[in-house]
Amino acid sequence: MTLVKALTAAAFMIGGGCSMPTGPAADDQHIAGIERAFYEVPGDPILRVSYLRAGAPNGRRVIFVHGTPGAADGWADFLLNVPPGLHYIAIDRPGFGATTPDRAEPSLRRQARALAPLLEARNGRWPILVGHSLGGPIIARVAVDQPDRVGGLLILAGSLDPALERVHPMQPVGEWWGVRSALPRRLRNANRELLLLKQELEALAPDLSNIRLPVTIVHGTADTLVPIANVDFMRKRLTAATPLVVQILPRQSHFLPWERRILIERALNAMLGT
Repeated sequence: MTLVKALTAAAFMIGGGCSMPTGPAADDQHIAGIERAFYEVPGDPILRVSYLRAGAPNGRRVIFVHGTPGAADGWADFLLNVPPGLHYIAIDRPGFGATTPDRAEPSLRRQARALAPLLEARNGRWPILVGHSLGGPIIARVAVDQPDRVGGLLILAGSLDPALERVHPMQPVGEWWGVRSALPRRLRNANRELLLLKQELEALAPDLSNIRLPVTIVHGTADTLVPIANVDFMRKRLTAATPLVVQILPRQSHFLPWERRILIERALNAMLGT
């Protein structure tokens, strides 16, 4: 196996925020039919965010945030099945899909800032944020930085415990110029995010106790990418979350959005009713 192939495999196999190369059940034709739009982040001229949207334009928003690597279309099965009265939005995070910049953006705070223009109240109700894998700490960062503009968090297989982050020996090789330039954008950016994730989570951890929103955590016991021990960390840190609901799924892997959509939709409906 060449060095580049080895690094590519490692990028999929390791890291707390990593999402594996699987995806929605929807076919390409249906995914292509989902409306795509763009917005610019005020005060950040290089950040133009691409997102998919579906449902009632004036309905309460549910915003989906993917892991690493990933893209908005990973949530296609949800956007193709929007309940009445809701507006579903899935973004390409900075560094992925059609969102700028081309380089990685490992800062959780800046990733969270990219969501700010979407945080609008509808009929007096703020959006619910859904984050998978590395999307988990990103939506937690949003709730810390803009607590009055978020209605609740649904964290799916979230990687929030800095003590559980490990750097694979192949990952630093991915920062070598020759190797980095040979990798696809999504892999080189995912690698960069994971290399710096531990320090980003360390900065976030002290602020988690300030989140005073409904939070639901869903995690599988057979998750080999983001250990189930992350749940214990969140329970200890999210002390002000009201309510804090935890669903542990026996024998479930990391790939909740594609393997447990119905369960996630039920959890989301419960949050929307609070």
